[in-house]
Amino acid sequence: MAAEKITGEGLARIILLGNKEEIFPRAKKWGVSLEDIMVFEHRNSPRFSQYAHIYWELRKHKGITPEDACCKLHNPLYYATMMVRQGEADGVVAGAQNTTAEVIRATIPVIGMTPGTRWVSSFFIMVVPDCPYGENGAFIFADGGIIPDPTAEQLASIAISSAQTAQELLGWEPRIAMISFSTKGSARHPLVDKVIAATQMILQQKPLLVVDGEIQVDAALVKEVALRKCPDSPVGGKANILIFPDLNVGNTAYKLVERLARAKAWGPLLQGLVRPASDLSRGCTVDTIVNVVAITAVRAGIYENSSN
Repeated sequence: MAAEKITGEGLARIILLGNKEEIFPRAKKWGVSLEDIMVFEHRNSPRFSQYAHIYWELRKHKGITPEDACCKLHNPLYYATMMVRQGEADGVVAGAQNTTAEVIRATIPVIGMTPGTRWVSSFFIMVVPDCPYGENGAFIFADGGIIPDPTAEQLASIAISSAQTAQELLGWEPRIAMISFSTKGSARHPLVDKVIAATQMILQQKPLLVVDGEIQVDAALVKEVALRKCPDSPVGGKANILIFPDLNVGNTAYKLVERLARAKAWGPLLQGLVRPASDLSRGCTVDTIVNVVAITAVRAGIYENSSN
């Protein structure tokens, strides 16, 4: 259904990988038209052996054998990332039937990381209805899907990548809040120290970024609270990017906001890769898939322009 809608609205050209004998009967059962949608049986592809060899070359230092490589490429997730690597596709969207860990294992080694990037992270675009905070109710939440317990250096990297994403993809002026359970010394703990250290690293690496931390969520979003807790903060009461201290907080936060505030949650979208890749929650809806594919297509254009 998502592929039909994406194609009908001209958002992207879809390639569905899988067995036609399984895909077409399901589409017929659900009343879905696959006209103008490429259904590709990757296992029968004339490039299969070539792709398996490339994958083996990439991973043989990890003990992968040529036979292992063929087995991996039977999985449409791995074949899709090879298509992106080789320029047969502009981006990949997966995860509706795979865990985030499986998506990451397929994307990072094959697509590769951008020069100078040490860590791949993820972000969600959150759109909250009737919300006065953030960017007219829109936010970037990071990291909500990949790095379980980031170091201060990794937190800084997540924030810098998210700021770049906000500028390039959304046209925002980033206002980054480094979230903690403490605001400006209201509590002392090693977890707070990590957020403070990350904030200092960001300012050293990107001194023009508008960022502050450690700061609690209410102080980051609500002007009245910020005036009491951190009146001198450059982001207090006006943050549009929330960087969470670990995956427990980031993943829980996006799901709470999505379910309780009935927000749109698009992601996790991966950042730090050479070409765009996006994950999906296994609880995603058709509309979520459509929007994530549309965002991935836009990012593919940005990546293409930046490489020219």
